[in-house]
Amino acid sequence: MSERARSFGAVAATYARYRPGYPAAALEWALAPAPGGEVLDLGAGTGKVTEALLRRPGVRVTAVDPDAAMLAQFRADFPTVDAHEGTAERIPLPDAVVDAVVVGTAWHWFDRARAEPEIARVLRPGGVLVVLWNGDDDTVEWVRGYHRALHPEEQAPIGTTISAAQPSDPAFGASETRRFANPVPTTIDGFVETISTHSWALIAEPHERDASLARMRDYLVARPETSPGAFTLPMVTDVVRTLRR
Repeated sequence: MSERARSFGAVAATYARYRPGYPAAALEWALAPAPGGEVLDLGAGTGKVTEALLRRPGVRVTAVDPDAAMLAQFRADFPTVDAHEGTAERIPLPDAVVDAVVVGTAWHWFDRARAEPEIARVLRPGGVLVVLWNGDDDTVEWVRGYHRALHPEEQAPIGTTISAAQPSDPAFGASETRRFANPVPTTIDGFVETISTHSWALIAEPHERDASLARMRDYLVARPETSPGAFTLPMVTDVVRTLRR
C-alpha cells in the first residue's frame, strides 16, 4: 500500500491536468456546519480540492501533502496558498487552528488510528471533518464494461467506502453522508491519461499497464457512447461530514 501511496509524484503534471475536480454543491453541503473559513486541505496532492475551495467566498486554505513533487505542482498552480510538506498522521500545524479539514480522495491512504486524533487536534471544537472522493457511476452499463475491459481479473479497487470514511475517534460525533453528480467532459485520449495516473498503473509492470490501457481504449472506441470525439463520463462524488465534539 505504501508504494502505491507514494507513486503519484512522478506524474504530478498529468495528475493536475486530467484528474477530475469536485462539484461546488458537494463543498457547499460539506462545509455548511463549519464555524469559520479556515480550511485545511489534507492530502492536497496537486490541489483539486483547493481549486474548489478557493471559489468559495471567505475561505482561507492551508494545504498539507507528503509528496514533494505533488507539492511543487500545487505551489506552481496555487502560489498564494500556504502549503506544507506533512502527513495526516503528523500535521505540521498548531492545535485548534482550522474550522474544517477536507480530505479529497486520500482518506484510504491514512493510518486512521494515528490520523484521526491528529485531525481532531488541529480542528477547533465544532469544526468539521470532510472526506470526499470521486468515483464512476457504476449504475451505467458501459461504465461497468470499461472496468471489465481494464481489469478482466476483477481485482478489488483501492478506495474509500462510506463506512471507512466515518471516523471512530471519540473526538468526533455521528457522520452524515451525501452523493453528488459530478459529470466530467473528456475524450478517449484524456480518459486514458486519467486512468494512467491511478496508483495501480503507476506501480504495474509497463507491459501489463500498457495492455490494460489498450484494452480499455479498444473498448471505448467500439462504444457509441464514447466514440468518436468528446463524451461525458458519468462520475459521482461521495461526501462524509463529521463534526468535532
